[in-house]
Amino acid sequence: MRGNSRSLRHLPQSSTNTDVGPPQDDDSCPPPARHAPRRGNPSGERQRGSAPASVDNSQQRRVFTGRLRTTTASGQKDTVAWQFTYSTTKVSEQFTRQYTNVERINVLLIVVLIQALDIPLKTCSVPICEACDHSCVPVCLSVQMTAQEVRLCGLLLREHYGEVVEKVGTHLLRSGAQNLRTIVHETGMPLDLVKKCLCVLVQHGACVFSLGRKGPGSPTEYQTSCSQILTILRYPRYIYTAKTLYGDTGELIVEELLQRGHMTMSSTVKTVADRLTQNMEDGRSMDYSEVSSSFSKLVETHFLQRCPPLPGAGTTDSTTPAAPAAPATPATPAARVSTAPPTPESFSDCYKVPHVTLCGRGKRQLSSEDGEDQRNAKKAKLDSDTHGDEGIYWQVNFERFHLHFRDQAIISAVANKLDQTSSEIVRTMLRMSEVTTSPIATCTKPLSANEIFRSLPSNYNIARPILDQYLTLLVDDPMEFVGKAGESGGGMYVVNLHRALANLARATLESVVQERFGSRSARIFRLLLRKRHLEQKQVEDFAMIPAKEAKDMLYTLLSQNLAQLQEIPKTPDYAPSRTFYLYTVNQLPTARMLLQNCFKTVANLIDRRLFEAKENKRLLEKSQRIEAILASLQASGAEPEQLTEVEEMITAPEKQQLEGLRLHINKLDSAENQVDETIFLLESYINSTASSTS
Repeated sequence: MRGNSRSLRHLPQSSTNTDVGPPQDDDSCPPPARHAPRRGNPSGERQRGSAPASVDNSQQRRVFTGRLRTTTASGQKDTVAWQFTYSTTKVSEQFTRQYTNVERINVLLIVVLIQALDIPLKTCSVPICEACDHSCVPVCLSVQMTAQEVRLCGLLLREHYGEVVEKVGTHLLRSGAQNLRTIVHETGMPLDLVKKCLCVLVQHGACVFSLGRKGPGSPTEYQTSCSQILTILRYPRYIYTAKTLYGDTGELIVEELLQRGHMTMSSTVKTVADRLTQNMEDGRSMDYSEVSSSFSKLVETHFLQRCPPLPGAGTTDSTTPAAPAAPATPATPAARVSTAPPTPESFSDCYKVPHVTLCGRGKRQLSSEDGEDQRNAKKAKLDSDTHGDEGIYWQVNFERFHLHFRDQAIISAVANKLDQTSSEIVRTMLRMSEVTTSPIATCTKPLSANEIFRSLPSNYNIARPILDQYLTLLVDDPMEFVGKAGESGGGMYVVNLHRALANLARATLESVVQERFGSRSARIFRLLLRKRHLEQKQVEDFAMIPAKEAKDMLYTLLSQNLAQLQEIPKTPDYAPSRTFYLYTVNQLPTARMLLQNCFKTVANLIDRRLFEAKENKRLLEKSQRIEAILASLQASGAEPEQLTEVEEMITAPEKQQLEGLRLHINKLDSAENQVDETIFLLESYINSTASSTS
């Protein structure tokens, strides 16, 4: 940049993107007002990506224009033209004194441009400048989440906890960590209502709190976790997995913990036993010991874990809501609020089941009004009983469920690619390495062929030579789900977790392209993924597609950011006749873009479902009232004529409309679950890529 300015060349390297790095050690601070900005470029070079500044001396106004390269959250690169004007008159003298350094002004432009791209940002504080004794413009910017994620989180909070909790939760998502006084002021809600909302979020692990960033004595700050809120999408999947592995008892245990955030083992066992007894035949009941056994199995397999204890109480303000009796999430008194979920390594007793003294069987719920007084009389007695686990609370370990989902996706892919026996071998390898493999590892620990042979299920009568042939087939497969790590013990084999996730994400991208643009576009997309860089003529030849159609398909993929165009000039002037134009597909940015589209899709599905329920609210309420009346009459032994009379309260057209509404809502629910499977797969691939490169 020329004129009374300094070039963008002096900014930190990453400051022209949405991911702006921390301030560099050699970055200069704004000089005092008496220091005039340096004129011209000392090197005498015209900087690429910048334009000369036009100066209007009569009005003492400086106008800077240029083009700034940015990158969106989905990986899409963009070049945005900008123009910034600031004055040196006395009206803005204070502004000039603080921000005379044009490098800092350009950072302001970056903030404006990123916000124009609708990406919420979090600004980090920087120290006072020693030269001018003024705070510099925050340079350390980090992208919290996209607008689609915030919208989806808001819809999930509204659907499960109400509009009031949604308002507080989305405010914290957009604003970052804030203390209670600031939340009350900016949301305009009563103090007691904000406290209740924060308690609900903390209870379900969607909010963490710690000492303020200003050190001891500062008020407690609260921050919501976007990833924790998004797990609400998978609640049905968690419950179904628990039912598949541990039956109805495991299903109800996980369901109770998801509904209440965290519970003690004794209260969970009692509640689940009562619910199971309620659905049994008269004269039968569920024993507490059976439910305790299922609870212990869930803990042994790490599907449940203890809530980590809170650290030492710190200094808080008088308006801070009291922490719940049970810890929901860990928090450390540090300068930054930690939003990381609890891990098994948080403390030593995370998976230790306490000795609980529970004797008895589940009790049926009293439905008559006469039993209300009896229940109230027994409540105080039940609450006063001690079972040996007071203060020990349990929560669902989402990370363990996610590892199970990942393993099931890999096993299903192997079964579809090869056969059931191969998938059972991979299942055995994954089961053997569950404890020894880190959740962020790119591959499992090496296993010998002898160990795999001894660990195969007894119903699979596979001879040792046949097992060796299957392992060789898995190693030679182009998908590379299994790799060979050595020759000892009959051969050492590993499951390539990162490679498997990459292949699954690649198949998902190809499927999306085929569904949206047809099989020929999918053929070109696969070709670019395999060959990496191709010219348009090469794409036409390899894909065996006419030139006109191939050109249209390539431009369509390019316009949808599914393919990228790379310029390789022969000469520095970038003349089109002397430049190679290569088409390519970057799998990771494309996966990020598709992930954002999936968030938008799920939000639209939830919006539509809520709209349908609102439009037919009267009919749904009438149906629920009639169902409640029928259940009450059946429990009291009413005659069939009475039941028929109540059923006829809904007319035939209303029944038809109600049936169509339920069918439509079921389709929307099913679509949400299917899109969530895609979200999980893409998130696993992106996180695995980040772990492998770090």
